[in-house]
Amino acid sequence: MPEIGRPTRMPSTGTVVNLRKILLLVAVLLGIAAFFAFDLGRFLSLSYLQQSQATLAELTARSPLQVALAYFAIYVAATALSLPGATLITLAGGALFGLFWGTVLVSFASSVGATLAFLVARYLLRDSIQARFGPRLADVNRGIEKDGAFYLFTLRLIPVVPFFVINLVMGLTTMKARTFYAVSQLGMLAGTVVYVNAGTQLGRLDSLQGILSPALLGSFVLLGLFPLLARWVIQFVQRRQVYARWRSAKPRSFDRNLIVIGAGAGGLVSAYIAAVVKAKVTLVEAHKMGGDCLNYGCVPSKALIRSAKLAHQMRHAGQFGLSATEPAFSFRAVMQRIEAVIRAIEPHDSVERYTGLGVEVLQGHARLTNPWTVEIALNDGGTQVLTARSIVIAAGARPLVPPLPGLEDSGYVTSDTLWERFGQLDEVPRRLLVLGGGPIGCELAQAFARLGSQVTQVEMAPRLMLREDEDVSAAVRQALQADGVEVRTDHQALRCERDGNDKVLVVSHHGVEQRIVFDELICALGRSARLSGYGLEELGIPTHKTVDTNEYLQTIYPNIYAAGDVAGPYQFTHVAAHQAWYATVNALFGEFRRFKVDHRVIPWATFVDPEVARVGLSEQDAKAQGVAFEVTRYGIDDLDRAIADGEARGFVKVLTPPGKDTILGVTIVGTHAADLLAEYVLAMKHGLGLNKILGTLHTYPTLAEANKYAAGEWKRAHAPQRLLAWVRRYHDWKRQ
Repeated sequence: MPEIGRPTRMPSTGTVVNLRKILLLVAVLLGIAAFFAFDLGRFLSLSYLQQSQATLAELTARSPLQVALAYFAIYVAATALSLPGATLITLAGGALFGLFWGTVLVSFASSVGATLAFLVARYLLRDSIQARFGPRLADVNRGIEKDGAFYLFTLRLIPVVPFFVINLVMGLTTMKARTFYAVSQLGMLAGTVVYVNAGTQLGRLDSLQGILSPALLGSFVLLGLFPLLARWVIQFVQRRQVYARWRSAKPRSFDRNLIVIGAGAGGLVSAYIAAVVKAKVTLVEAHKMGGDCLNYGCVPSKALIRSAKLAHQMRHAGQFGLSATEPAFSFRAVMQRIEAVIRAIEPHDSVERYTGLGVEVLQGHARLTNPWTVEIALNDGGTQVLTARSIVIAAGARPLVPPLPGLEDSGYVTSDTLWERFGQLDEVPRRLLVLGGGPIGCELAQAFARLGSQVTQVEMAPRLMLREDEDVSAAVRQALQADGVEVRTDHQALRCERDGNDKVLVVSHHGVEQRIVFDELICALGRSARLSGYGLEELGIPTHKTVDTNEYLQTIYPNIYAAGDVAGPYQFTHVAAHQAWYATVNALFGEFRRFKVDHRVIPWATFVDPEVARVGLSEQDAKAQGVAFEVTRYGIDDLDRAIADGEARGFVKVLTPPGKDTILGVTIVGTHAADLLAEYVLAMKHGLGLNKILGTLHTYPTLAEANKYAAGEWKRAHAPQRLLAWVRRYHDWKRQ
């Protein structure tokens, strides 16, 4: 059965809140029901208002204050309950109180009533709407936070849009109530004046349609476009201001359409796209083509993991009916194989390939000297200066090294430097210390343990893989320990020391210092974006751990974009390539159409054994965001192919909204989890639910059947039991 996961809440508090919501809902429904039950709508017709004008005017003359207060209360109540007839009540205000006082009363009453409707919708519905559709509404909420006032002001200026709809819909967003009130007060003023003025001429009106002539409607539409036009003007002025000090440096013509800085995944894709659409593009790389992924990250680490897995399988061959044997190998040969793998893939990212595609590739250090000019110190000597209409920064990231006392003296390697350093060794490091319990640290710790190192892994957090759920962390820890890794979580590194010929890491665990002896230390604490050395500081481009960009991946200079690790928020090769498309298309064709980068469905994987792969929300993410969810779980130990392969361990965990098959997130722990995840990525991208996966034919026997069986678990838990009871009775009757 699926497990229900909700934000932690005290039962008594929840009961009180639910009771209040019920009482408020009942009050609102009673008010609306009374309106229709007593046919109060008959008083809100133009003919009735015209017939009663004299009587109401006489009453107003005798008791102006009382009538004004009653009118105000009626208007607020009608607007708060979203009742029909606001137009007639507005006309009555003009007829009874004149243009000035009628406008004052209507303006404040309509704004107060609209805000009450806004608050009622928020109190009754927003939590459930956000819980059910939170991930889909994330972009909407960000847009409301940034530009909501502009959009609301525009809608308020156009009276052809039903205002009660605006009130209710805005209540479901994250807009602040005071912002809603203030913008509504100002935005509805123009329409209020028009209708109140029409009310002063009530006797001459033939119909409500006569109030809004085509010309007046056109004027309102133009007025509604004013805030958008104002926003464009503001942006234009801001662009002029940011470029002001560079005005004299802007070239009259440009050498290139696009210059790309960095030839990692993001830079290569940017250059490729630009070349495909026949733009003149230059790609600048200071070091190796292919960037971190090819030379230091994804490719060499996976080659290492494959060799380590084979060594592991040889030791455990008895599980397959074969003779187990301790693998004999040259560690230098293992490292040479990794180099051979890199060389085999290098042509995909080579200078020759990209030159053949039409990209000018320059090897050297690029530096921005102004928003359009890049100065390149070429590796073979000399300097080249190029101008471009647009620039894409894809400078990547570097390993994070902590300011640990004694670390430099003891020596260390990172995921970037270990391949060259360890490639010089004849044997695997005997005592290896891995500092860090994230994906990189876990992959390397397990791989080297399987190759024969005595590995100690130190992590300051209470568990490994802190971004994943606790059950995932536990599975990874169990797998690493089974391979001989000594996992020390909740241990804080204090300093490195020398003890004779030994290197020692001093750590603190619950306030007690401990000493760990090592021969080699791998620093695997994550990566930080490369933000210095190529002109960001001189141009004043803001950075906060990554380059600050908008939703189009533009920096404060609209012609300078960032993509990949340097832009964040994800440090994955596939995300860098994904962002590169948006940055490049916006850079080359942004004057016609711009695309907001789409981060809604981002998969990732950690290639420990068993693998960990995830897309969307985890349980801890959903709880932190207040998203209601169910958990459906299928154990891979029950899967036929996994049993046959000797890989019967792990699970598929799917998060869905309560009672629905919509996929909020998926975590898979098991062999080839990263490959299995692709089906869920496709489903989430295109809005397909678990029922669609269940109805899709999967080849037997394959690991992919795990996805179908997980969907089956959800379906079984949500079977219509009452209907099935009647079906059973039907079958019983058929046997008689």
